[in-house]
Amino acid sequence: MLVFGTEMHLVTFVFVILETVMFFYQLFHYLYRPQDKQRLWYLILLSLLIIYNITGGLFPDPQLNIPIVTQNIIAYGSGFLMASYFPYYFYKAFELTRLRFHALFGVPLFLILPYIVFFVIAYSFNGNLEFAIRYGVIIPFFYSIVLLWAITKAVMLKYRERTNQNNTVEILAVYCAVIPWASMTLLSYFHASQLFEVVITNGGFIVITVLFISRAITNARIEYQRLLELDSISIVNPASSAEDKYRDYQLTPREIEIVQLIREGHTYEKIGEKLFISKRTVSKHVQNIFEKVGVTNKVELLNKIDQSPNRPSISA
Repeated sequence: MLVFGTEMHLVTFVFVILETVMFFYQLFHYLYRPQDKQRLWYLILLSLLIIYNITGGLFPDPQLNIPIVTQNIIAYGSGFLMASYFPYYFYKAFELTRLRFHALFGVPLFLILPYIVFFVIAYSFNGNLEFAIRYGVIIPFFYSIVLLWAITKAVMLKYRERTNQNNTVEILAVYCAVIPWASMTLLSYFHASQLFEVVITNGGFIVITVLFISRAITNARIEYQRLLELDSISIVNPASSAEDKYRDYQLTPREIEIVQLIREGHTYEKIGEKLFISKRTVSKHVQNIFEKVGVTNKVELLNKIDQSPNRPSISA
């Protein structure tokens, strides 16, 4: 069933409406907390999906005052662009560091370049869409297999020491989110219907949304717990006035969280797991904390943060 006399299927239209509402809702929250980079990456992904649904639903349409060749280039381009952003999204949002090459270099070489060569240059000259599809998806198809394997290894490395039920579910959810987009080249090659393609690709995005919301809730709970811990420390031992020290040294909220976890005796790896960041990122934060506070190790840090006139230093 098509809507408003266009080529857009009703299901595609419904997805566009729902995702547009979601976009403005998430945009409001991001503007409230612009330091939330995970929300920013999700917003970019969501905006690309909306563009993909709109162009894929409306184009090609002979009734539009746009050349059919241009319509097809835009429609396929939005799909390639969406698929190209996926590795970068998982690389940043899930901190899958092993995807860095694919996110920064592999995608431009094996997804964007074939699109430019076959769908932009060749198709513009010969007007043969079948030729562009037949040869333009060969490299992306094999690369999607390589990329899927790379994501598999990256996810397994990420969670090799985290084997509880929740992490297992998250790993499976990542696969469910990636596989529909890894199969986009096959959908293009076999000329899948708009309805089938939209259901498959948007279904993968729904899984990503569930993952994003789940991680956002977890992070919010952790942040709230940290605030409660800071309040309890201030009430039990107000003389130490750690919060004043944090303010004096201009520590960020994330750095304060890390100092609190260091005080509790957690390792960098454990801190990373609790805050959903990599061990390397924790180390960078700690080095920044050392520079701001003017110390060289964790013992000196805790002494300087916690020390009060009536409290002796911790000996190294």
